[in-house]
Amino acid sequence: MDGGLIPPRAATTPAAPRLARTVLAGCLLLVVALLAGVLLGPARVTPAGLAATLAEALGWAPLPAQHASNAAILGVVRAPRVLLAAMLGAGLAVAGAVMQGLFRNPLADPGLIGVSAGAALAAVGAIVLGPALFGSRAGGLGLWLLPMAAFAGGLGATVVIARLATRGGVTGVSTLLLAGVAVNALCGALTGLLVFMADDRQVRDITFWMLGSLAGARWVHLPVAATLVLLPALAMLALARPLNALTLGEREAFHLGLRVESTKRLAVALAAVAVSAGVALAGMIGFVGLVVPHLVRLMLGADHRLLLPGSALLGASLMVLADLAARSLAAPAELPVGVVTALIGAPFFLWLLRNRVAAS
Repeated sequence: MDGGLIPPRAATTPAAPRLARTVLAGCLLLVVALLAGVLLGPARVTPAGLAATLAEALGWAPLPAQHASNAAILGVVRAPRVLLAAMLGAGLAVAGAVMQGLFRNPLADPGLIGVSAGAALAAVGAIVLGPALFGSRAGGLGLWLLPMAAFAGGLGATVVIARLATRGGVTGVSTLLLAGVAVNALCGALTGLLVFMADDRQVRDITFWMLGSLAGARWVHLPVAATLVLLPALAMLALARPLNALTLGEREAFHLGLRVESTKRLAVALAAVAVSAGVALAGMIGFVGLVVPHLVRLMLGADHRLLLPGSALLGASLMVLADLAARSLAAPAELPVGVVTALIGAPFFLWLLRNRVAAS
């Protein structure tokens, strides 16, 4: 993506100090959210316990006996869960912002390219058909069978939609949207058929996964999330200038020097990888990719050079706080995090829709 995509005046307008202030404010908010996420919850962790656990992990000092319970909570459950929530929130939010820029529609989200529906179909298929297909080996694959199926299903659905929308090397955004609607409907119907075939235990597993949860977060998941969610999210930050050019229209962006088709394919691919991996690791978590970019847009404007990093940081913070609410509001029980994000996101979406209709 070369630097000549935006006219010289426009290229200087989101001044570097404003971008620096945005990143600094987002980082501070994320630090506060991370501290709240590790310290608060049904089992409280004291700041002294956190400090002692960090000192022991870094080899600075032995762990005092009075902080052993705090260290166990942090090391086994709380820390991997909070870090996974932050990475997933960043990936989902940036993917949502990129899809809104690509479709030039503020109500777009990553689900339009079939990621969530494809992942759901494959995951439900793994739950219902896994024992029949893999027999006794399904138990040994238990930790990874469902995530691998969901990841492959999300990417597969996106590839099908992209192929349907591409003719002569040109991917039509409107055709991409229509193909996404059709494939989402087909995946939804097949998912319903599999749910109909499931037994009671499988229906409970499907329901738990479809509502989204970070309860199963483990340290082994973090390298996967860093590779398949965080790295694509960081790569999508490089699409800021191309997306700014696309807001003018594809023809205008082409005349500014943008490789339009390459940009569209790259945007769809990166968003698909990040969202597929997020769904694979935590189940269906809705509205993050829709709500967070809107919040950032209301605060910072529509320039993607500010919108994308702002969405990443705010998405990470809000996901950590949503997970904190999920495990605290109904303690000792735990709400699915997807329910919490939907309770926040659905009213906000309706408010946006109402304002959009009123303005038209």
